[in-house]
Parts: sequence; C-alpha cells; structure tokens
Amino acid sequence: MIRKALDKDIEAILSITQSCAKQLIELGIFQWSEAYPDKLSFEKDIERGELYVLELDYKIIGCVTITTLVDEAYKPVKWLTRNDNNIYIHRLAVLPEFQRRGYARKLMDFAEDRARTEKKRSIRLDTFSQNLRNQRFYEQRGYKRLEKVYFPNQSEHPFYCYELPL
Repeated sequence: MIRKALDKDIEAILSITQSCAKQLIELGIFQWSEAYPDKLSFEKDIERGELYVLELDYKIIGCVTITTLVDEAYKPVKWLTRNDNNIYIHRLAVLPEFQRRGYARKLMDFAEDRARTEKKRSIRLDTFSQNLRNQRFYEQRGYKRLEKVYFPNQSEHPFYCYELPL
C-alpha cells in the first residue's frame, strides 16, 4: 500500500535512506551520505503533503517525494517541456533487502499515474551519474536524459536530469 507519510514515519524513512546510502557506498557509488537525505528534508516533504511511503505487511519499505517545487539547480536546464505544471521526483528509496522485487516500479507507477490524473505536463528527476542501475531504470521507463547538474555538497560528480513528457 502506498500512502502519504506521517510525522511518525520519519525514523523508518531515515532508516531506509541510510541503509540505501550504506549499500551504495559499499558499491563505490557516493550518491547519498549521512548528510543527505536528511531529516529536515523529509519533515518539509511531509509538511507539504508530498512524501509517500510504501508499506508491506505494516512495515515501511520504500519512499518517494512527489513535488511541484523546482530545485534551484534545475532552473537553467533545457527541459523538453515548458516550465509549468510539472512534477519532480526526489528521494526514491527501497530498503536494500526488498530491492529487485518491483517496489521502486510500484512507487514510480504511483507517481506517474498521479501526474497523468492531475494532467501534469511532465515528470522530472535527476539521478547520479555514477549510478548506472538507476539510469537504466529510468531510461527503460521512457525518461530522456538531458543535462547535468551539480550538487557540490553531495558529490563532485554530476547528476543527470531526466524528463518524461506526458
């Protein structure tokens, strides 16, 4: 079941993202760290009603932020569609022991269905240039790779922007 996250879910969500960060670091992918994603980001997501969790047998195993807020780093990007009526995906994560079972697909299906229902123009996101698995995941879903953006507090390597026109 996918539902809006509640304040009481924060610790479970942080546990998921910290487990993912640890797994990525073990694979030599320095996309997330102890500093990001952080509690404050998730608290703001919940406050805006934009953070969703995936529950399996009453256990939170995944999360995703679906927002209309545009990150500063995205503003100079030449997107495929106009810069209005779009959604942005952030902080998609599934507990490592539940990965490769289709749960990330379920979260993205949810986001994409919602965007279509709300008649959004497109879905936009970024993924780390060193994370080839994520790049394949989005490209197989029809997302087009666009420009690079940098988040210096996260990595010296770029992040690739992706967009799926609807």
